[in-house]
Amino acid sequence: AVRRSLSQLPRLKMLLSSPAFFEKAPGLAGALEEVSKPLNALRELLEKALAETPPARLSDGGVIKDGYNAELDELRGVRKNSQKLLVDIELREKEKTQIPSLKVGFNSVFGYYLEVTRTHLPKVPHYFVRKQTLVNAERFITEELKVLEGKILGAEERMNRLETHLFGELRAELLSRLSALRAFAMAAAELDAFLALAESAVKYDLVRPEMTGGGELRIEEGRHLVVERLLPAGAFVPNDIELGGEGPQLVVLTGPNMSGKSVYLRQNALIVLMAQAGSFVPAKSAVIGVTDRIMTRIGAQDRLSRGESTFMVEMRETASILNLAGPRSLLLLDEVGRGTSTFDGISIAWAVVEYLHRAEGGPRVLFATHYFELTELAEKYGGIRNFNVAVKEWTNSAGKTEVVFLHKITAGPADKSYGIHVAQLAGLPESCVARAREILRELESRNRIEAAPAGDSLPPLLPMFSTHPLLDEIKLCDPDRMTPLEALKAVSEWKKRAQ
Repeated sequence: AVRRSLSQLPRLKMLLSSPAFFEKAPGLAGALEEVSKPLNALRELLEKALAETPPARLSDGGVIKDGYNAELDELRGVRKNSQKLLVDIELREKEKTQIPSLKVGFNSVFGYYLEVTRTHLPKVPHYFVRKQTLVNAERFITEELKVLEGKILGAEERMNRLETHLFGELRAELLSRLSALRAFAMAAAELDAFLALAESAVKYDLVRPEMTGGGELRIEEGRHLVVERLLPAGAFVPNDIELGGEGPQLVVLTGPNMSGKSVYLRQNALIVLMAQAGSFVPAKSAVIGVTDRIMTRIGAQDRLSRGESTFMVEMRETASILNLAGPRSLLLLDEVGRGTSTFDGISIAWAVVEYLHRAEGGPRVLFATHYFELTELAEKYGGIRNFNVAVKEWTNSAGKTEVVFLHKITAGPADKSYGIHVAQLAGLPESCVARAREILRELESRNRIEAAPAGDSLPPLLPMFSTHPLLDEIKLCDPDRMTPLEALKAVSEWKKRAQ
């Protein structure tokens, strides 16, 4: 592997020495120039010493190339010619003894031997020394065969030892140039990364982002590179974003399920991440201020092994974001508060948005939610702006409402969730969908949630779907803050009203 890698060194050096490349990456070209001399010598040594296709294990032999070491070549010659010498002995002994069935064999116990069938045993000469008796044959050795056996077996053993020694010398030579090899590996890896980024920029129509020292994030026709590749050509809908700088500090994004809110959040995070890594980005244009953190609260999952529910995980992650966010951070929060009751969820989401809003120097925030009540925050804070994912709705010839998600981000809040429509698309029974619409109309006809300005000390909100004012009043009273006289008076009043 080292030899193959070093074989590319001359070509890399030639390419990197061109003025056009040297101007763009002088450090990379200079690093290769420094290590080229010692590594060229190592490359020549490895090409001379190692076989073209060496075996996987050194013990299998054949790692060192023929012609590298004279002694090794001689030993290999003995092994190569041994078969011919054994055949010569067999033919010669057949002719001398007139035993046609005589043959040379080998096993690991006795080594090489001459085997004669019992039929021809009377013809065996006196210089045959018996080594083994079989049912139908006898095995013998001769002095000539014994000498040749010593040469053959000794050559194999010496050859393995010598090849191991030579390979060890090569490894020692390689270790002596380890610092140069590391420098070459780092330069090659860096060049490989540049090549991958350049190929991707051309192949996927990426543009060079403008990186600034400010806090702005302006992307025109941004795309999610992964999702785009999974869709038919031209099907992905690009979207713009402007955060920080002259744009809003915090965007509240509302829209239906399946409309593309999460994809929009992720694509902007990926674009910022790619730009910070030095890559071109999937957009028509991009101006990106240097970002120190990209923090996200997207998706729902629990941690049963640690005894944490989905909502607890969500709150822990949200807490980390609130505590770590800085002026250069990019925050992506998707449906914070959905893991608990409606009132608790809206309250937490509302408070998180207010906490993240800063008149100056706040983090850039994309906050996707289904709580339409949060869109009121844009009227109270100048740095918050509402956006939604466009939807087209109409009634077809059969009188059935049709909905198409346009996946386009537009200014202003959404007016519907279309959750029931998504449920219908998912295959819920028609009777269930119809009942859901009835309940939705009933709930929408009741009181809406309103929030007091931050810091105001007002009574808690009444439950959204309350049906009995007296019960609501009892639930909202705080006995710990009432004197005994006030408590008795309240109970008396409630009793009168209940009658």
